[in-house]
Amino acid sequence: MGVDLGLDLIVVGSANADLVVAVERRPGAGETVLGSDTVVLPGGKGANTAVAAAKLGAKVSLLAAIGDDSYGQLLLDSLSAAGVDTGLVRRSERPTGVAYIFVTPDGENSILVSPGANSALASEDVDLPGARVLVASLEVPLATVEHAVAVAAENGIRPVVNISPPAKLSSKTLAALDPMVVNEHEAAELLGQDADPRALLELGPKSAVVTLGARGALVIEPDGVHEIESPQVEAVDTTGAGDAFTGALAAQLAQGADLVTAAMLAVKVAAISVTKRGAQPSYPTTAELSL
Repeated sequence: MGVDLGLDLIVVGSANADLVVAVERRPGAGETVLGSDTVVLPGGKGANTAVAAAKLGAKVSLLAAIGDDSYGQLLLDSLSAAGVDTGLVRRSERPTGVAYIFVTPDGENSILVSPGANSALASEDVDLPGARVLVASLEVPLATVEHAVAVAAENGIRPVVNISPPAKLSSKTLAALDPMVVNEHEAAELLGQDADPRALLELGPKSAVVTLGARGALVIEPDGVHEIESPQVEAVDTTGAGDAFTGALAAQLAQGADLVTAAMLAVKVAAISVTKRGAQPSYPTTAELSL
């Protein structure tokens, strides 16, 4: 363990530059579709989660890897502006990760990620400072995430992992998670298309949360399933909404909220985020939540 910085959260995950193009429809195989001018925004599941939590007042540090390039500087500037500690962000010889994002008029998106420096984040880079909660996602090497979860669990830090993109975690890692976070499509990939989401606990985690987009979320605990409704909004861009949810959820858990209460705030944060374009720029502050 590293020096105790008095953190609420330590986030282990990716940092990407989002290259966003608005399109009328997604191109089919062999097809060319014209889109809007490219907008470059800070993104990546790890960086997004950290920014979402920091905007809600959590004290957050991000462990990630970026390249020595302009996209890396864009990310550092965005993280610092949101109040995220960047002392654990590693520099890599590889280029900063890039996500190519196509957004259709209904606000839905398709994303292609070129991991770049994210793939260089290694287990030996994991030197966690003291924190209440560890949050990780899977756009960085799986071995690095599993090592971080093990270190966290051994040191009394609550591990939360957003299993996105889906991957098979070891039984030891799954048993430490409280909660596992997935969206409904990822849950289906892990369990099978028609499986009951309650079966997620049979994989081993102490609890699970399934995000359902505009329908809210399910909180699955050993004593039952709780349905959390989302505020109804007009979606402009859903990019990063899941990361907003995870960051808000973890921030609430770090402040002592129970999982259901944390999820209630997280669905509100995610709903607000889809009413604005981009990921990190769309995340609300605590003051904006009360409007």
